[in-house]
Amino acid sequence: MRHPIRFLLRAALSAALLLPLTVLLSTDGHAQSYINQTAVADILNRRAETLDDIPEVYYNYRVLYDDRDNSVRARNRLYKILGHGDMALGRKRAQLVELLNRRLMQDLTVGDTIVVPTDFNLDFRAYSPFPRYYTGAREFDKLFIIDKTIQAWAAYEYGKLARWGIVNTGNPDESPTPTGRYNFNWQEEHRVSSLSPPGETWDMYWVFNFHQARGIHIHQYPLPTGGPTSHGCVRLVDADAEWIYHWADTWRTTARGSGIGSGQGRIVEPGTTVLVLGEDPKDDHPHPFDFKKRYPVLKRVDLPEHPYDVPPGTPQQEYFDRLRFAEGTN
Repeated sequence: MRHPIRFLLRAALSAALLLPLTVLLSTDGHAQSYINQTAVADILNRRAETLDDIPEVYYNYRVLYDDRDNSVRARNRLYKILGHGDMALGRKRAQLVELLNRRLMQDLTVGDTIVVPTDFNLDFRAYSPFPRYYTGAREFDKLFIIDKTIQAWAAYEYGKLARWGIVNTGNPDESPTPTGRYNFNWQEEHRVSSLSPPGETWDMYWVFNFHQARGIHIHQYPLPTGGPTSHGCVRLVDADAEWIYHWADTWRTTARGSGIGSGQGRIVEPGTTVLVLGEDPKDDHPHPFDFKKRYPVLKRVDLPEHPYDVPPGTPQQEYFDRLRFAEGTN
């Protein structure tokens, strides 16, 4: 029997994200390009045996060129280069290039510069802006991090990078995603946004709350290639949102279960620790690479020495900080 939530989600993705045209109108009427979430799932799910098995990756520039100033011809030329003459292979490799650059090939024109990795088909952690090892988080069985500057997330297990991906955080001019330290609270596989306008339904899947008072979650949703754009929540690619949903831990309360009803019981144990770091991109678009003269360099996320160095974001974290201090733990 098919899981009802997964069936609905796959149907929604097939209808909205598998169309050849991936340019949609945003809420302000401007055209935005969206990631094809089904197409990139295999890239995000690739796994090496261990972190030490993942090689270092370097990057080169590629400029779209065509002597007739034809963008379609220029993109086809690039596909052939990426695939070493095999255009079909080049198109598949281009999906990784799009994720890393936060730009879709269909949006490139003659003269544009794109960053291309030296190796394809690797564990996606090979291309991570987050460090593979986080010494300060070694005592955390699970730690979830969102970096607003790069518009990316990372999951650590005892200080080892388990997975990372891209996000859209809240629109800084309307509902910015707050920085600070939080914990995952409750989760739902499917939830309709309370901000849905009359006559329209905003469906969110693989929902995990980390700010109970403001109702801020991470969840799957159509993901623009640009930067912060949501109403405060953090948008994820489907494959990432589902993975996190099953990976992270919810809070534990005195009430039966660990669901939404925070008023039905006392919180006795917080869920997985969540850090929200960085500043919103100045021009509302993430810039994952430094464009050096000879070659591009992947920007690295600068993590705090210890997760508890990040200030608590809500009274929930302040309460558990007091308990830690009373018990004499760090």
